[in-house]
Amino acid sequence: MSTSRALPVLRTPGLRVANGAAQRLLAGRTGLGSARTSGIGRGRGGVGPGMTKILVIGANGSVGRHVVASLAEGGHEVRALVRNAAEAALPVGVEAVEGDLAAPESLAAGLSGGVQAVYLMWPGIPVRPRVVELIAEHAERVVYLSTDVPDLADDEPPVIFHQEIERLIRRSGLAWTFVRAIDFAGNVLGWAGQVREGLVRWPYGQARRSLIHERDIADVAVRALIEDGHEGAKYLVTGPESIAHADLARIIGEELGTEVRWAELAPETAREQLTAAWGNAAFVESRLRAWESFTREPERVTDTVEQVLGRPARTFRSWVRDHAADFR
Repeated sequence: MSTSRALPVLRTPGLRVANGAAQRLLAGRTGLGSARTSGIGRGRGGVGPGMTKILVIGANGSVGRHVVASLAEGGHEVRALVRNAAEAALPVGVEAVEGDLAAPESLAAGLSGGVQAVYLMWPGIPVRPRVVELIAEHAERVVYLSTDVPDLADDEPPVIFHQEIERLIRRSGLAWTFVRAIDFAGNVLGWAGQVREGLVRWPYGQARRSLIHERDIADVAVRALIEDGHEGAKYLVTGPESIAHADLARIIGEELGTEVRWAELAPETAREQLTAAWGNAAFVESRLRAWESFTREPERVTDTVEQVLGRPARTFRSWVRDHAADFR
């Protein structure tokens, strides 16, 4: 087997490292049962029983687009923050408002006029505390798409930006919910080129992963946006089972109706190629350590999706069916 081929860029959405550290954090809590009723709609700017005015920040993301669609289908008044409203492709009835997280004051228009709740996805740019301040000045509730991180103490420096944003939100006075997502199933789209060739080359084929469908993340976020009872929750959401890397490749092939074989790549070769692709040696090292650990102890599986939504999380196989065209 040749090891000279470059690996695809397989990224973890939103997982960029602050302060030069690249440790993959594996702690966290689901927060189930810890929420209090926030009373949204009974404070300022209520839009009537059963209706909520919501600003979606990150509306074009893999999760945000499903948040927008679900809210619109549910009859809620939805605004989507975009950089160019003229080019935004949004569901009928969704209002596009221009703004940029890198310029916090540009969010004022999107937050004005009775916005009650905000879905926030941070794209990995430097943290702007003013964004959280503005949200708190206008809205009552925020649902933040985070990742599997432990809480940050008041005087503790963040390892990744999610911790810093969570701390800002906790201090803001907003009713908040953190949706802490384990790695997205969408990450394996980085294998698409290799899948087309029928052979996936990757390290740690027996690393067992609990990848989650982006629509499940969106469904949990929507529930937290429109329902009471989720305030203060830290929902660690995962797929319904842990599946080895090599079996993920096999399942992709089965759903596409083609054979996809697995070729074990030496960690040393993967380190070299991923560092070239990702440009962050420390982050690559953290991922390799995490994958190696999952060969001994599978990535965690929670029942948070089922607890919040009343149904099991979508399977990886169903995710492949939804994205079959992306592999062809």
